[in-house]
Amino acid sequence: MINNKNYEVMKKGVKALIFLLMISLGFTGVSRAQTDDDSEEKTTTAGPKYGADSTNCVMHLSLYREFYKQKNYKDALPHWRWVFFNCPIASQNTYIDGAKIISTKVDECKDPALREKLIDTLMMVYDQRIRYFNREGYVLGRKGIDLFTYRTDKTEQIYPVLKKSVELSGKKSEGAVLVYYFRAIISMVDLQKMDKSAIVDGYDQISEIIDHNLKLNQDNPKKLANWENIKANIESTFEPFATCPDLIGIYEKKYADKPDDIELLTKITNVLERKKCTDSELFFNATEKLHKLQPSAQSAYLMGSLNLEKNNISKAAEYMQEAANLFEDNTDKIRALNLLANINFNQRNYSQARANAQKILQLDPNYGKAYILIGDLYAASSSMCTEDDMGGKTVFWAAVDKYVKARSVDPSVEAEANNKIGQYSKHFPPASDLFFRDLNEGGSYTVGCWINETTTIRAAK
Repeated sequence: MINNKNYEVMKKGVKALIFLLMISLGFTGVSRAQTDDDSEEKTTTAGPKYGADSTNCVMHLSLYREFYKQKNYKDALPHWRWVFFNCPIASQNTYIDGAKIISTKVDECKDPALREKLIDTLMMVYDQRIRYFNREGYVLGRKGIDLFTYRTDKTEQIYPVLKKSVELSGKKSEGAVLVYYFRAIISMVDLQKMDKSAIVDGYDQISEIIDHNLKLNQDNPKKLANWENIKANIESTFEPFATCPDLIGIYEKKYADKPDDIELLTKITNVLERKKCTDSELFFNATEKLHKLQPSAQSAYLMGSLNLEKNNISKAAEYMQEAANLFEDNTDKIRALNLLANINFNQRNYSQARANAQKILQLDPNYGKAYILIGDLYAASSSMCTEDDMGGKTVFWAAVDKYVKARSVDPSVEAEANNKIGQYSKHFPPASDLFFRDLNEGGSYTVGCWINETTTIRAAK
């Protein structure tokens, strides 16, 4: 604690410093000295930065800051208060520091009535900061958190503050604000001021912001860990309301009332997908309706996957082809083409399956799974390609060629390729069959049927 004598010395020193600074800079009116902290701040109000009494403003500003740096909030308070009321646009630090000073006083206060007045002052600090320095979304978030902390039972005051903060800040919302906002929503539902569906809608809104920030901070371990913690907090808070029957019960009524509402359909599909309720009829219907109203590559892919799960193979192929056509990113396009090729395989449409696998290889020549798939198509053709007079065994030469190619371009499929090479090499024609047909090992041979590829003659070992 600084005694009165030291305090007077400090005060005189500050006054002398201000006087010398103003003379050295040639100022006879308003001082324009700034701290590093607020050198780039912009106010929303025109007028002299240091108010009508610039000398006193700078003095009180300097005194409160000096005490503040020493964490001597008691002696900082009267000087801070003078600045707050007499030169409110002098520095944004007035409000940043003020929130700390007043919240500390609130924490220390034992008198309930005085404590309430201090909380009112803290709220006024936030309001005045918005008035003079804007950043409304960000500041409302801080205000909402302090309201929740100090007036937990005032849910109807807390909720609109945090709601507006998130609406204004959007994907730039702070993680802590999202946590308190979600708690405020649940409290509103508990008070029966909002329907239970508000919890689900809030979860969807907040999850979208979190997912954006998780993706944005993939290369920043510290920030990524923070957002992962925020996500875990939201998920654990939502868990009691996250059962599929509950979610479906909430959204079925809404869907029945507004089956063509794109915003509602988007919420339904997002929430049910996040909570793994995708086997429900509601999810299928909402996704199908959304795709009809607002078709996209992702919705086409999803509809293809859903129809595949329902064993609607033809419809699955139609949607997956649409997805492959609509996707612009090569990784997404390959994902769709790979699934489409496997659907074609299931349909026994081998030539179409190969065509789609070859499209993948045009996009990525090192995608080993495409070669594996073509090899499997050839191996599966042995019973339908018997014109080789060897029971269709020559197709295995072409199949093994693809497996060898797969492992040579993509190490990730090497184990699978080696397994298939060992499996299908046993089905090569025996040496006696080659001898009687005047075929020599190492020679060239064209496999006919739908395959039409030239390969190398090999005997089973």
